[in-house]
Order: sequence, then structure tokens, then C-alpha cells
Amino acid sequence: MRPTNAAARAEPSARAVRYYVASGLLDRPEGTGTSATYGYRHLLQLLFVKIRQREGQPLDKIREEMRELTGDTLERRVAASLAPALTMGADAAVSQDSASEGVWHRITVANGIELHVRDDSPASRDDAVIAMREAVRATLGRDDIR
Repeated sequence: MRPTNAAARAEPSARAVRYYVASGLLDRPEGTGTSATYGYRHLLQLLFVKIRQREGQPLDKIREEMRELTGDTLERRVAASLAPALTMGADAAVSQDSASEGVWHRITVANGIELHVRDDSPASRDDAVIAMREAVRATLGRDDIR
């Protein structure tokens, strides 16, 4: 699907995040200025905004939807939107005995942020791991980290 506007394609900048907070799309962070801290709910909110923008929804409509979403509902909506991309190739995954568990790999995204991916998961493909890592970095506005 091709985004309908440039804002939907763009990685959110710090300025965009501040605008989203000021306009009620994101909850206010803990602290102010350079000590502002964003948590898991903020990440979900930002992902939801970008997903809905890519679907062609205007910010006013997204804001209305956000008012009615609890934390669990928000998490489920984001997960449902991301699931197709994360499960690409799942049908080709090797079936394993339920008693055995694959090896977990830790992928550093940024300072204090890691992805944990089990090697027997379809999401462990190099291209999937890179896409997830870059999506999280883009959401955090941290494209400077390599």
C-alpha cells in the first residue's frame, strides 16, 4: 500500500513528536525538555498514528480514534496492523517439536532497547530483523544509530 501523503511516509522527527503531544495524539511524556521520557504507551501511540496515516486517515480522525482506545486495545490494533509484515514467510517455517525451543538472539536497536528474536521464528530472517530494527529506530527518531 502506498501512503497518501508525505507525512505518512516520513520518519517522525522530534518536532513531529512534540506536535503530536501538543495536539493530543500522544500522551505527555514524563519530565520536560531534555529530560522528557517516553515509554511503551508512547511508542504504541506513535506507531498507531503512523499506521493510520499510511492508511490515509487525517490526524483529526486519528485523534478521535485515540480518545477511545485503552492500552490493551491500542496494543492489539498496532499488533494486528504489523502482524502481516512480521509473519511473512511463516508458512515456510520449519516445524519443530513442541518440547524443543530455539535459541534467542538479542538485537540492539539503540541504547537500552533490544529486540529478542528466536531463531526458529519466521521473523528471524535477516531482512525481517533489519526491517523491525529500522522501524523501531524510525519510530524513535533514531536513524543516526547503525
